[in-house]
Amino acid sequence: MKSKQLFALSFMCFAALHAAAQNKPETPLWEIGGIALGVSQQAYPGSDQQVKKALALPYVIYRGKLFRADGNTAGVRAFKSDNFELDVGVAGSFGGGSNNITARAGMPDLGTRVEFGPRLRWKLSESAQLGRLEAELPVRGVFDLSDGLGYRGLAFEPQLTLSNRTASGWQYAGSVSAVFGNQRLADSVYGVAAPFALPSRPAYAAHSGLITTRLGVAVTKKLSPDWRFFSFARMDSVAGAANENSPLVRQKNGFSVGAGVAYTWLRSSESAQP
Repeated sequence: MKSKQLFALSFMCFAALHAAAQNKPETPLWEIGGIALGVSQQAYPGSDQQVKKALALPYVIYRGKLFRADGNTAGVRAFKSDNFELDVGVAGSFGGGSNNITARAGMPDLGTRVEFGPRLRWKLSESAQLGRLEAELPVRGVFDLSDGLGYRGLAFEPQLTLSNRTASGWQYAGSVSAVFGNQRLADSVYGVAAPFALPSRPAYAAHSGLITTRLGVAVTKKLSPDWRFFSFARMDSVAGAANENSPLVRQKNGFSVGAGVAYTWLRSSESAQP
């Protein structure tokens, strides 16, 4: 695997640890370690097939006041107050070859994609009983890692997340979001150009707008000072989406699940700043 692919995939795996990446006074400034992760992901929202991956990757976390690579954040934190934070958000999804996705047979592959761009985070409420309720408003460019970071479009994903922890040390987060994309992004997933049209797959021009709605949960538990278990699940639905009538949509709802462990090899003795 090329070094830039390894680097980007490591950042994608940080998102799986998001529920465990809350800043606390004892959180170290930086950590170096490794992550082992197994994922079964819906090939794309509306697909009736899964992409399965098993990975073992290194990771580096840095929680500086200005520069950060932590959870699903990477880059500059431009602003932070008690209730608002403006930073750079990161997300991603694994790709699938069209030879392995029946609906896209003979079409260009859906490569592994990375997304990054500005994100506004707004803490709506926080209590010991209910946990933290937070809104996120990210705007991200989408790039195909399998095609030299080729630009695939623009995504906007407003999200509400409720996170908390139990007395026994389990941490959990639940989220609801909606993904909107421009025409270029929608066409890269749902469009069928004339050369790839078949009797069972007519040509289709994709539309900008709602791509999918999502429900997600993440659970993590610190097993020891150096080991942490995590798992996550997500449901995507294209019901009511702008391209639910695309011939590439084979089912309205689909699921992605994953689990893994993270090991911290080295950590700073200095604590991170909030």
